[in-house]
Amino acid sequence: MTRKRRTFTEEFKLEAVGLVLDQGYPIPQASRSLDVGETALRRWVQQLQKERGGETPQTKALTSEQKKIQELEARINRLEREKSILKKATALLMSDEMNNIR
Repeated sequence: MTRKRRTFTEEFKLEAVGLVLDQGYPIPQASRSLDVGETALRRWVQQLQKERGGETPQTKALTSEQKKIQELEARINRLEREKSILKKATALLMSDEMNNIR
């Protein structure tokens, strides 16, 4: 029988990490009391430490500031792709127009 993978909300993760970083609980004790794996809690702690240091995570962000940064970066990427497509289309249309003039 396969175990279903548990998912946790961002609020739960922040509270769990807060126990370790802000209240000084050891990771093993916090993980036992919250019924969360130590490895997962360590990963969340490392991620929040990086986020607090200003680094944007590759995975889903925990803090609202980093979430907003990820959303804006995704929007920038989409707009840059659209701009590139428009440049190529303009160049193609211009080359067709130049061929029709000759």
